[in-house]
Parts: sequence; C-alpha cells; structure tokens
Amino acid sequence: MPRALPPLNGLRAFEAAGRHLSFSKAAQELNVTPAAISHQIKGLEEHLQVQLFRREPRTLLLTDAGQRALPEIRAAFEHLAEAVEGLRDASEANQHLLTVSAVPSLSSKWLVPRLDRFRRQHPEIDVRLDATGTVVDFSRDQDIDLGLRYGTGGYPGLEAIRLASGDVIPVCSPAVAYADPPLKQPADLANRTLIHTSWGSGATDPDWGEWLRSAGVSNIDSRRGPRFNHTEYAVQAALQDQGVALAARVLMEDDLAAGRLVAPFDAHEAGAGNTAGTGFSYWIVAPKAKLKLRRVRAFRDWLLDEMAATREERGQDPADVPAKPSDSEALS
Repeated sequence: MPRALPPLNGLRAFEAAGRHLSFSKAAQELNVTPAAISHQIKGLEEHLQVQLFRREPRTLLLTDAGQRALPEIRAAFEHLAEAVEGLRDASEANQHLLTVSAVPSLSSKWLVPRLDRFRRQHPEIDVRLDATGTVVDFSRDQDIDLGLRYGTGGYPGLEAIRLASGDVIPVCSPAVAYADPPLKQPADLANRTLIHTSWGSGATDPDWGEWLRSAGVSNIDSRRGPRFNHTEYAVQAALQDQGVALAARVLMEDDLAAGRLVAPFDAHEAGAGNTAGTGFSYWIVAPKAKLKLRRVRAFRDWLLDEMAATREERGQDPADVPAKPSDSEALS
C-alpha cells in the first residue's frame, strides 16, 4: 500500500521558502500571499509533527530537520518536472518545436540574422522566438524551453551560461564620424548629437553622463539629444546619420563589420578608451529539466558556437565564450 504523502502545496511552499529563506519571496514565486505560505507550512509541520523553520527577528532559518529534508524535496520536484517534460515532449509536435524567450535587442541585432544557420543544421527543429523584455518565469510558462537574458547571471533554479558581455560602446554612421571636424577623441562629441536610450527605473547600463565621465570628458552637456525607450530605435537613428548612440558591442558587430556603423573611439582603431563596463552580460538560461531535451541542448550549443564564430570573425578572442558543456555536465 503506497505511503500517504503530505499535501503537495505544503511541500512546494516549504521548498520555495527554504530556498529563499523568505516567506515573502516564496509567496511571490508561487503567486500566493505570504500568509498562505505560512499557513501551508504550518499545516505541513503539523502533518509531519516536526518543526521545519525557526522564526527569529528579521530572519528565517531552517531547523536541522528542515536542512536535511530540503535537498531531497527539491530533488523530488526536479524529478517530477522532468517526468512532466517527458510527457509533454512525447507529443510529436513538441518534439520539433523549440520556444525561446529572448530580449528584443539581442533578438533583432544578433540572433535573427543567424537563425537560418540553425535551421540548416537542424531542419528537424522549428524555432519559435518570443522577443520580450519581460523576465519569463519558467515555472509558470512551461512552454518556454530556453531564455536569453540580460543581467548578472544570478538566476535561482536555472542553469545559466554567459553568452556575451553587455559592455557598451559609442557608435555612429561613417558620415557622422568623419564629418568636419571628425571624431578622433571623446571630447569631439561636443560637436555631435548624443542619442540616448532611456533604460527606465532600476537602470544599470551606463548613460552618456557616465560614459563621458569614464572617458575624462566634463565639458559636454550629456542631457541633450533625442531619447528612445529601446536600443534598436537608438541604433536605427544612428544608422540614419542622426548622431552617436551607446549600445552593447555584441549588438553592433554586424553593423560594424558591414561598415554601416563605426566605433569612432575603438581602442584598436584610435588608441582611446571606448568600452564602458556594465557588469551585465547576455546569458543563456534554462531549467535543468529542459536541458534533458536534445533540442534545447542543440540550440544552446549552437548559440555558443555562433558567438565564438562572431568573435573570431571580428578578430576577437573566441576563448572568451564558454566552452560547450558536455552532456554529462549539462545533465548533472
């Protein structure tokens, strides 16, 4: 006779609260109230007749019993997720469909121009691209197989591999760069229109004020110039000779290689500082259960190969792109 299990909602609440050491964060993840999390955990403790958490002022700690149970319960949920993925992937349609959630800028400027190469290598896989700036919750949207995100790499519950740096550079059209007087050093930007991307509240990317300060320029009003709420629009304005924009180098590689844009202060060209560090990068992210699927691993490996090839074509070190994980690493 099978053993009776505690309510699954209580176990889910315990796993999330134990991972975050916070009822509030667990509630946010599971889309319930902190009071509901507290109630579910209390019910679980009563069912098991064991205390799982110690509630202390301004902190939440696991008891010894909770510490022992948490890894096992987490593993059980991972196995359950893998089993569900196996059922979902049993559908012939799902076996051929790969759904990717990606930030719009990387999608339009780097990924989409290369997607046909993936299709030729893997004609059996159909890619559905969801370009969105919203951070996708894999636990809620089970149809998403893999994500391309812009951030610091801290993604709890997900496997993350760094794809490319998010450091930004000034770019403009050749007409703007070489107009009289030409752009030779950052101080020359006083004679050009600065194109801005409004990153919004909570922004982390350098704006023109920060970039100019890092370049040692203090006599330019960095607030002037048109503003756009997406990098793609700012870059399009730069392509149309409207001024100088700031954008992540990885997004500009194709335009730079084709001569549509130039990086006027590139250290390799002009001997001046050019790149401003953001501390952020573009990341490949996926739940471990999704990486069990061949189509997801194939796309992840292709992304890494393509980024290494991009860097090599531009005379940059392809070793900066992480090596592809072996199957055993991906599945561990």
